[in-house]
Amino acid sequence: MRFAHQLDHFGRDRLALGLLLLAGLLLASRAWLADHPQHDPWAPLDLNDPPGWATQGKLASLRSDPDECRAVLERSGVAFAALEPAGEGMCRRADRTQLRAASFSPARPVVTCPVAAGLQVWLTRSVQPAAAELLGSPIVRVEHLGTFSCRRIGGGGNWSEHATGNAIDIAAFVTEDGQRVSVLRGWDGGSAGADFLHRVRDGACDVFGTVLSPEYNAAHADHLHLDQAARGLGGFCR
Repeated sequence: MRFAHQLDHFGRDRLALGLLLLAGLLLASRAWLADHPQHDPWAPLDLNDPPGWATQGKLASLRSDPDECRAVLERSGVAFAALEPAGEGMCRRADRTQLRAASFSPARPVVTCPVAAGLQVWLTRSVQPAAAELLGSPIVRVEHLGTFSCRRIGGGGNWSEHATGNAIDIAAFVTEDGQRVSVLRGWDGGSAGADFLHRVRDGACDVFGTVLSPEYNAAHADHLHLDQAARGLGGFCR
């Protein structure tokens, strides 16, 4: 009887110790997440934070919430302009946002806020680091083929994300030292430019709902198509 009582007491001690260890682990985890908000799914998104486990999910949530998206841009100190809605029907652009600081050609694109947020993260966290490593010079201009086109996919399918400005086609990058890396001429081969283009395509897959490159089909031979179609966590990348 005494032996059974001792075993029962030993079991309660082990349980208490286990609960204390669990509580300590939870407190340590909360403290660690507070210092690393990019990994915390409940922390407010700041585009200046380095990419983390929760970043992709937070960016995905902005695809259906333009008001929160603009709050994220403001909180992150990103200069932007919220423009008046334009268009009608399936091509109405209720969310027209323009990044002010990024250098694009022929002009700063007008896109949805989720695309603008994706561009901000992609340019700072993927494009510029890849340019420094592979091209030896920062990107000073991004050439694009446009954002808005009131059309269906392939002329007769579903409505394109371009119909609402929820997409952008990137054609080339120009570095500070004068290099021009175009998707059309630079995608194939073993050059540093080709490595750069593949690297930034892969980086775009972490922040956009859809990424289409020359590997997708011939219609994308000269550009990277980036859009924020509402695909939930993750997306389509080719």
